Amino acid sequence: MKILVTGSAGFIAGYLVEELLKRGHFVVGIDNYSKYGPVEKSYDHHPNYSFVQGDVKDSKLMKELVADCDQVVAIAAMIGGITYFHEYAYDLLAENERITATTFDAAIWAHQHKKLQKINVLSSSMIYESTAVYPSPEGEQLRCPPPLSTYGFQKLACEYFAKGAWEQYKLPYTIIRPFNCVGIGERRAKNDKEIFSGNVKLAMSHVVPDLVQKTLKGQDPLHILGAGNQIRHYTYGGDLAEGIALCIENEKAVNEDFNLSTPVSTTVLELAEAIWNKVNGDKAFRYIADTPFVYDVQKRIPAVAKAKNLLGFEAKTDLNAMLDEVIPWIKEQLKTGNI
Repeated sequence: MKILVTGSAGFIAGYLVEELLKRGHFVVGIDNYSKYGPVEKSYDHHPNYSFVQGDVKDSKLMKELVADCDQVVAIAAMIGGITYFHEYAYDLLAENERITATTFDAAIWAHQHKKLQKINVLSSSMIYESTAVYPSPEGEQLRCPPPLSTYGFQKLACEYFAKGAWEQYKLPYTIIRPFNCVGIGERRAKNDKEIFSGNVKLAMSHVVPDLVQKTLKGQDPLHILGAGNQIRHYTYGGDLAEGIALCIENEKAVNEDFNLSTPVSTTVLELAEAIWNKVNGDKAFRYIADTPFVYDVQKRIPAVAKAKNLLGFEAKTDLNAMLDEVIPWIKEQLKTGNI
């Protein structure tokens, strides 16, 4: 297939494009480099990959790119860690709605007039932000209260875009919800605001790179947000890429939604101690609990049976293996000032 991937220079997209090329697909990528600036990817010169530096909100350009594609993967968005949700509460909503609308406009047009078969929408675990049902199954987003954060609400809106485009224009879709992606490729974003966490100044990032940075910089005791009993499912980027590829390829995924995640729960404190032990060896683990942010969801536990049963997908990479890849990479990025 020929597949258009929006936000192709981003974090999850880096894993996905590589996976799609490995599976023999042709990939067209579009990104405006607004988050990290120009980044070099391993597949930049792959014969089946073509990249366009441009804005997904450019409807004319999007129509040109999607005109001969079989599927679209809508990943482009303003996205970041929990501090990002607070710093850009309005922009996350407004900018991501504009990106989503333009992407769907182009996809609907290409489905009606060209050969586009389906749109694949990357949603988020944050749509379950207000749930009290664990593990949270697909469909729970229709029963629980709406997300409290503008980011979670906008991701839920993406899912309604897919619903509306199907109901009115019969554009097939697959909704994909990754849970806490861990891997290499995250860098310091251009618009990151630096904040202090204890005595270490950090860019607004996700929990794994933040904890790794603080530990590598020798912070002792280690500062964590909240009590540390927040539950997450840290899922390897390579596993997520495989799951997204299955969503694209498998006909059973048409007009379905999937949680893509490891089945393993990990508390923030367990994560912090695992990172500490890998960096510091036998040195006694000490930590301080800082005041958490408002949208620090206490539990994010997905049901994963649907993806396994319909697609045969399982995220099997354990946290230990993820950290063995991520810690040396972040160490190198700290040396070069990229993170």
